[in-house]
Amino acid sequence: MRILKPAPIFGPAVALAVLVPTAAQAQDVNLNYDALSSLEEPLATDIGGVTVELTGLVDIPLAIDIESADGTDDTDIGFVGNFQISAETQLDNRWTLGVAYFGQYATDANSVFDGVDDYSDNVAGFVGTSFGTFIGGNTSGQVREQTRRKRGVGNASLAFDNFYGGLDEWGGAYVGRFGPSILSAAVDENGDFELGATFQRPIDKNDIRLTARIADGRFTSSDLTTQFDTKGIGLVGEIVYGSTTFDLGGGYERLESSTVDVDRWFLSAGAQTQINNLTLSAEGHFGQVDGQSEKSASLGAAYALGRGLSLNAGINYQEASITSSGIDIVDTDEIQALLSVRFSF
Repeated sequence: MRILKPAPIFGPAVALAVLVPTAAQAQDVNLNYDALSSLEEPLATDIGGVTVELTGLVDIPLAIDIESADGTDDTDIGFVGNFQISAETQLDNRWTLGVAYFGQYATDANSVFDGVDDYSDNVAGFVGTSFGTFIGGNTSGQVREQTRRKRGVGNASLAFDNFYGGLDEWGGAYVGRFGPSILSAAVDENGDFELGATFQRPIDKNDIRLTARIADGRFTSSDLTTQFDTKGIGLVGEIVYGSTTFDLGGGYERLESSTVDVDRWFLSAGAQTQINNLTLSAEGHFGQVDGQSEKSASLGAAYALGRGLSLNAGINYQEASITSSGIDIVDTDEIQALLSVRFSF
């Protein structure tokens, strides 16, 4: 039986006209930074004034390695299961106090979405105020999730569509909505940081979304010999017309180490559309690192069988062999097809 979500327990945000033109709004906290996420509304209930929400999915994929780096062509049945549970309550001053936990288990057969046979998780506590939401814990993906291109459909996952460098898991973050704009920031325990801005509103018959992201992070080369300090800037533009979405993203990243410095730039583009119960996506990526190319592409499809139950397919290609001063920065060459049955809740 599906549990009905209770009415919101928090009131309107307090006006802060002295500080900003419009008060910020608190944002829901999502700790799922992986490729697969549930599209369903969370199950929710109220327990003694605390709202508890649960969402998740179970995915059974058939993974076919059409081409892999080690030259093998394997076919394996895998498993991916994840969930997020959160609990929040409202204080007397109308602030929202809460905690959230996300966990995922994935087998090594599904290398596009995880690549290792293990369990991973994220946890965070948060305070939602009229200034926005302040988060502490595993916050490394908060700005990325606010500013990224739209995920591919079904089992599509576009490689390289991000900076190489990233934040360490533990840190703090802020997310606040100001009318049609969202501002976000994150900092980790090393002092590395990310800043993001998103603007979204309908214009005529289209919905327009524009984002910008600045990042200062770290990246370890694929041969594990060199750690780079990275600085990057990325932009995304998205237009939605009816049930079709087009988007374009691009960025520049500087990788610096004690032995070598390299420059990277990249472009990614994609389209998605829905036809009755069928949703399709196509994406492509091209970039260069120190004059050497990185390429990837993905095709995805999802067919909804019923509430939360779907058939999914995807083909994902990635190729890059980037070296500089004897350092293997990135080395991958893979084509994988995925067919799966998925249940989201």
